[in-house]
Amino acid sequence: MGPAQVTDRRANAQNLAAARTPRYAGAMDALEALRLQIEWGADEALADLPLDRLAAPDARPARQPPAAPPVVPPPPASPSLPAPRPARPPAGPAQVRRAQEIAAACATLDALRAALAAFDGCPLAATATNLVFNDGNPESDLMLVGEAPGAEEDRAGRPFIGAAGQLLDRMLASIGIDRTRCLVTNTVFWRPPGNRTPTEAETQVCLPFLHRQIALVRPRHLVLLGGPAARALTGNSAGITRIRGKWTRVQVPGLETAIPTLPMLHPAYLLRSPGSKRDAWADLRALRRSIDAG
Repeated sequence: MGPAQVTDRRANAQNLAAARTPRYAGAMDALEALRLQIEWGADEALADLPLDRLAAPDARPARQPPAAPPVVPPPPASPSLPAPRPARPPAGPAQVRRAQEIAAACATLDALRAALAAFDGCPLAATATNLVFNDGNPESDLMLVGEAPGAEEDRAGRPFIGAAGQLLDRMLASIGIDRTRCLVTNTVFWRPPGNRTPTEAETQVCLPFLHRQIALVRPRHLVLLGGPAARALTGNSAGITRIRGKWTRVQVPGLETAIPTLPMLHPAYLLRSPGSKRDAWADLRALRRSIDAG
């Protein structure tokens, strides 16, 4: 072998050794790893950006901070509710005395109605829709007093306009009396919740206004429809079926003479007990005879 050939073989060996130095080893390993991943089926990047694993650590892309949670707006505020009505003082002796003083100072029915509208001594006024004062002719000689307003009367502000009122109209018409020619009112002037019977305290606190209304109208005949009205004005605690049809006389503050008074069955009772209409007809005939006798 000549000197030139020896020199070439030495150069080739040096080149081969240089290819195996660490400078190129990393690149070769990376290629082998890439080929292996392709053989395993990992042929696409899963990150948003390619990751250079051969780069220096500080050259790697910075990790993105976690996204802030979305801002949830607060729920809309619920609409404000109307302020509750102020509580009415319970009906009691003090309120009854106050009602007597207020009613006695009223010289006309209009003044009495206005005083009732402003009166806060009856708790029924806090739950009712309207004041129900009276209906009909204030100059009439015949006055009828019922128990309490119902739902329809409460909405309209007039007494006896529901089914019971329509029956009352027919009852009066059967003896030749037009409803518009007499005056109709109630023992209490506001509807009790649920159409319940007025309590004794509620009745007593309204009684001075009822007495004053009767005194201002000055009727010649008074008809009390139902047990509550009969108890309130006569003081008789017997049931209405026992005292109906029996004339009595009621003394009202402010009037010199007592008023002839006839307790009768309430029209609402007659709607529930049609068999009692015979008794009601007998009472109506007695009322007609008394009116005719003057």
